[in-house]
Amino acid sequence: MTDLTGATWRKSSRSNSAGDCVEVAEGLAGVIGVRDSKDPTGPALTISPTNWSAFITATKTGTLTA
Repeated sequence: MTDLTGATWRKSSRSNSAGDCVEVAEGLAGVIGVRDSKDPTGPALTISPTNWSAFITATKTGTLTA
């Protein structure tokens, strides 16, 4: 398990005021952290930078599949 205690989390600038957002932590050793912004002390996912990049690309290009 990756220790995310020192992570710096950020929300997208496109987040809505309802707070239904995810937060992302970059700059960690070999992982990207992802968590629910409404539950900052709850669980977080860790994703490899390669898979995170593929996810972002697929999201932007509309090729994300289930």
